[in-house]
Amino acid sequence: MSELKSGLLYSKEHEWVQKLDGNKVRIGITDFAQNQLGDIVFVELPAEGDEITAGDSTGSVESVKTVSDIYSPVTGKVVSVNQTLDDSPELVNTDPYGQGWMFEVELESEEALAGLLSEEDYRSFTDSE
Repeated sequence: MSELKSGLLYSKEHEWVQKLDGNKVRIGITDFAQNQLGDIVFVELPAEGDEITAGDSTGSVESVKTVSDIYSPVTGKVVSVNQTLDDSPELVNTDPYGQGWMFEVELESEEALAGLLSEEDYRSFTDSE
């Protein structure tokens, strides 16, 4: 069974969202997603300053098995990117909710979080897959 971290919101595309100070959020992929992908060898992330829209591809994760898009679960402006993943993409496998985070976004509005899943709803969703 995949690990979930309490206090986060989740998307059906297997991204997690952590609320930070103000209207900022941190985004990464879930433990479920990294397990499905296998050993991650490369991560392509959006650039700081990019305007992103919920549901759009904002980068990709390459594993030994496949390449998968990263879909933004929110709309806003990228304000920070985890540069550590350039040299250590395996952190997404070993610590998906910690050092394996991907990017931070300044939200257009709090409503951007409305369509995301709770921990319980995401667990039900992944259990049915």
